[in-house]
Amino acid sequence: MSQNLPASFATCDLCDLHKGDTWGNFRVLPPVFKSYGGLQKFCGPVVTVKCFEDNSPVKAAVESPGEARVLVVDGGASLRRALLGGNLGAAAAKNGWAGVVIDGCVRDVAELAQCQTGIRALASIPLPTERRQAGLRDIAVQIQGVWVRPGDWLYADEDGIVVMPAPPQG
Repeated sequence: MSQNLPASFATCDLCDLHKGDTWGNFRVLPPVFKSYGGLQKFCGPVVTVKCFEDNSPVKAAVESPGEARVLVVDGGASLRRALLGGNLGAAAAKNGWAGVVIDGCVRDVAELAQCQTGIRALASIPLPTERRQAGLRDIAVQIQGVWVRPGDWLYADEDGIVVMPAPPQG
């Protein structure tokens, strides 16, 4: 986690703090994501990628400096191809990504568990993607019906995943 973040947080506490939000600034992702990475708890500013059954933009992102950010991947909720595997999970950890949240699948589950980064996805499947260099980066995406924008802050722990425009003050 970045040094300018609180040493600890709990998504339940963040929900209690923001339960009166009527503007939609505070968002909670549905409880459909499983944890695959070595870290259960992670947070940071969001970088987004949108791709469908092609992990080219995911590879490009995790091979670049993460700077304690969280990569949010709109994979169209596809359960047919894995957008992140052991090699890309290791690259995310090595390059300083706080976490990766994928609206889609991963593979190499045993390898991902060894990666010192947070990784959440819908499921695992052994089938890789075809790399066609297709996808978009740094755009607003919908993850399970919830809007996530570049620069939002994402917090994930054992209870769930929440997103807000800025880190909590105080």
